[in-house]
Amino acid sequence: MGVLKVKNIKWSIDGANILNGINMDFKRGSVHAIIGPNGVGKTTLGNVIMGLDGYRDFEGDLVFNGRSIKGQDIYQRAKKGITMAWQEPARFEGLKVDKFIGAGVKGNKGKAVEDALEKVGMNPSDYFHRAVDKNLSGGERKKIELASILAIEPKLVILDEPDSGIDVASLQNIFNAVAYLKKQGTTVILITHSMEVLKHSEYAFLLCCGAVLKEGSVDEIGPYFENRCLPCEHVNEPEKNGARV
Repeated sequence: MGVLKVKNIKWSIDGANILNGINMDFKRGSVHAIIGPNGVGKTTLGNVIMGLDGYRDFEGDLVFNGRSIKGQDIYQRAKKGITMAWQEPARFEGLKVDKFIGAGVKGNKGKAVEDALEKVGMNPSDYFHRAVDKNLSGGERKKIELASILAIEPKLVILDEPDSGIDVASLQNIFNAVAYLKKQGTTVILITHSMEVLKHSEYAFLLCCGAVLKEGSVDEIGPYFENRCLPCEHVNEPEKNGARV
């Protein structure tokens, strides 16, 4: 059953078309990848779905659990259970890790924070009272941001380049967290240009120049992306009329 439908989304800035009629259907409790080379509109689409300032004025519609969320801001969408982890996690000078992760938790915040940290491979006693600031590495902040998502048990989560700034050992913690979210019934959208991340999804949308070039199983999209998109040969847009794309 679909949880989110992206219906003919078009978005532009300063006269430049960034998204050109995107149509996608995300199934409940499944892991999806939006994959493509850098600069094809992947993060822009994530921002549109999340409802960030500057990304709500678009053509088309977004339908979440059967109802349009077009025009709703990020806070309204968050209340519905939609959340996003950005490629570059935020810093919050003075805010402690336990407060950051537990901000949206109902019930026993302490237990929820500890459980979430453990799920991303972080020792709660080492991080509980540390500040979410420049003294944490990018990888640490990324895992803490993911822990905050695990703690609130969202209905849909967008992970933008989840492997960015992450070492090999920590990357497995990220994949374990994705598997946990799926097990809990959360719909996961992985925005990526990584074959390794793609392998942890079930269904993929391949973007090229702001449009869906192909969609299908990982076994279908993976080889096409790896062999025909990397390195990407197109400066402006895919060739038409059956030519190589």
